[in-house]
Amino acid sequence: MKKSIKKKIRKFFRILYGWGVIQWILAIIYYVLIWFVYFTSKKEISGLNTLYKYGRKPAIFVFWHGRTMMLSPVIALARVRGYAIADSKKDGRAIAKMEKLFGLRTIYGSSANGGFNVLKKGISVLNSGKFCLALSPDGPRGPSMRFHDGALYFAKMTGAPIIPVCYSCSRPWFLNRWDRYLLTKPFSIIAGDVGEPIFIDRKTKTEDFEKIRKKLENIMIKQAYNLDKKFTTFKPEQDLVPDDFK
Repeated sequence: MKKSIKKKIRKFFRILYGWGVIQWILAIIYYVLIWFVYFTSKKEISGLNTLYKYGRKPAIFVFWHGRTMMLSPVIALARVRGYAIADSKKDGRAIAKMEKLFGLRTIYGSSANGGFNVLKKGISVLNSGKFCLALSPDGPRGPSMRFHDGALYFAKMTGAPIIPVCYSCSRPWFLNRWDRYLLTKPFSIIAGDVGEPIFIDRKTKTEDFEKIRKKLENIMIKQAYNLDKKFTTFKPEQDLVPDDFK
């Protein structure tokens, strides 16, 4: 009986969460809370010159799906002019509303849903010469910390560099979900890193993508590991998927 009631309550809130007005209310709440955490914390962010250099022109900033929370205020303060790629389902649209408050526009879709349309729009954005792209190469449904090919195609077809970005903190709360989403508590030390730009030659053959994909994946895993080991023994986990947590 209790389980049935809980299921009904969860179903009700899922329906409620799909309403645009509710998403905007939650987006504003999250926006305020994230700024509160940011301004009560000490920041140690390396590579900001790269962010300032590429934040308003063609570049592809990549970050793991579970490491986005404290990147948003950094992006806003750097006055980044860009588009984020978000899933078109209600979770993605809710996140997109919050990112809009931080200054990012949105391209809706994913590799599993409307992939060609996303590729087309992303290439158009980069070729305009005025915007960068921000995307999670393991999102929105995993496997966790596996670099999908999307960013490689954007880079190959436009000449824009891929720039890995990550953060960790001294007071973490890792959610029990597939991406091990990292929530930062107030009064933390936030350590971030904007990596060096990585260019992919336009003449690169598709069969060579796996080698490049693996290289980028290793760079991003090492980036997360090096930031985490400053504060915690938590180790990044690969190959987790949403179905493991239903």
